[in-house]
Amino acid sequence: MKLLDRYVLRSFLEPFLICTGGFIAIWLMFDYSDKSNDFIQVRASFPQVAGYYLTQLPALLLYDHAIAIGLLLALLYSLSTMSRRNEIISMITAGQSVGRVLRPLLGIGVLMSGFCLWLNWEHAPQAAGIQKTAIKRMKPGKKGEKSIVTAHVFRNRADDRTWYIQKLRPGSNHLTGVHITQQSADGSIIRKYYADRALFDPAARSWKLMDGMIAHFTAAGDIDTTDRLPKGGHILPDWSETPWRIASSQLDPAGLSVPELRAYLRSNVDFPAAQLAPYRAHLADRFALPLFCLVAVLIAAPLGIVFSRRGILGSLFAALLIFVALIPARYLLMALGKGDRLPPFLAPWLPHIVGLGIGLVLLWFRSTSRDATSLFRKSAVAPTPLAG
Repeated sequence: MKLLDRYVLRSFLEPFLICTGGFIAIWLMFDYSDKSNDFIQVRASFPQVAGYYLTQLPALLLYDHAIAIGLLLALLYSLSTMSRRNEIISMITAGQSVGRVLRPLLGIGVLMSGFCLWLNWEHAPQAAGIQKTAIKRMKPGKKGEKSIVTAHVFRNRADDRTWYIQKLRPGSNHLTGVHITQQSADGSIIRKYYADRALFDPAARSWKLMDGMIAHFTAAGDIDTTDRLPKGGHILPDWSETPWRIASSQLDPAGLSVPELRAYLRSNVDFPAAQLAPYRAHLADRFALPLFCLVAVLIAAPLGIVFSRRGILGSLFAALLIFVALIPARYLLMALGKGDRLPPFLAPWLPHIVGLGIGLVLLWFRSTSRDATSLFRKSAVAPTPLAG
């Protein structure tokens, strides 16, 4: 690494750590003041509270944009400070282009995007998924208890089966109070299964119904015969349903990891497009959201470099305005994608594509020693590029 790269990175890293750490500290104070009564009610100890916030850290860094905001503020501060000291002009007059000066910072943006992609693959969604139940589990006697889904209905359109489950625990192969309706292709009821328990064998991929009966129906829809289930259980081989597939239709897509979202879409391909849209949108967002770090760098880097004291405040305001405007735009487009109003795989990418485009235009203007605001001036005259 050259001396120039080390100096630029050293000037950036200290304010980046301060800005990111300060943002996390402020968030912790506000969040703790909001949840302090909940912690008191469940009698949470200090290690439990600290563990809770450690589990929420990936979601804070990514979904609350702590890393992206830290990058933006640190770049604006470090580059504007170097500009005020005429260090940027000195580097350019020494033969270094603006792109060369910013190269290590652009590399930081790529690395932070890769790090956020790793977080968004599994850790951040899981943190968001357990946020509502994590405090309740701190209560004595509730440690390790998982949420229970009750009165759940699952429709297998491919095999014309409808399941009603009285009680199921996500991750368990044991269902309680099962009622299965098997229909023909034309919608006529063929048979119904009633069982107090249903056990799934992952190795054989078969179901065993315990303590119940089977009702067979005529073509007219009347009950023909009924059979009690044998004491050893009734085996249903080669059924495509699995406990995870049945329970997943009740899961919030915001708390599912990339493998889980892919498994859900692969298992429930027969679901209506509107029902699958939130899962498709969140899967696309897992890959699109990390680009926010690179967007922050591309916006802040060219606007942080100013060649006159008069333009510092204007550049800082423009960078903050552009970045802040992209955040509500992301939420709006995500909502349209989840509602199937826009293509779910495209909607999460749109604000990031727009942000990257704006950043590249700003970088091109700054690399040619021009002010980006000249785009809005009809009679603007481009300044003479600096020597070197």
